[in-house]
Amino acid sequence: MTRVFTVTRGIVIDASPETVYEAVSRPGDMGRWSPENQGTAEGVPGGQATLGTTFEGRNKRGAFRWVTRCTVTAATPGRHFAFRVHAIGVRRPRLRGPIATWEYSFTPEGAGTRVTETWTDDRRAWPAFVAGVFDRVVTGGRTFAEFQVGNIDRTLRNLKRELETNQAA
Repeated sequence: MTRVFTVTRGIVIDASPETVYEAVSRPGDMGRWSPENQGTAEGVPGGQATLGTTFEGRNKRGAFRWVTRCTVTAATPGRHFAFRVHAIGVRRPRLRGPIATWEYSFTPEGAGTRVTETWTDDRRAWPAFVAGVFDRVVTGGRTFAEFQVGNIDRTLRNLKRELETNQAA
């Protein structure tokens, strides 16, 4: 089976590209939508991230918890936000190396915005067999690409629900 390095999913949200961008570009808030990410680590400044911002993310999957170090690689308000995950660890992100890149694009569609979320597996140097075994152990039997489809879909649905509910209020 060919290894899949990129997964892209999208949804239309009844909000402006600027509103959606503002929400997504606050890494500390991502835990409100993501099934796995819990926002940023304590002591990390909150607010909107800009190009070059480095932050530590808190994550959990079942009983397992870990932290990541990430750097914002794109920050064009209302259009594009991206960050690269380049370190990981249990309590502190000590293991350095390319892990993943997360990207969000915002395109006007009708009265709303099409939000496209893309996960890219940056573990290119890992042999396919090693990545396949590792992925299946930590995701309960799936590849990371298969696993991320569900994570991205849930994140986008939760983001849509929150932003549309806030606009209606």
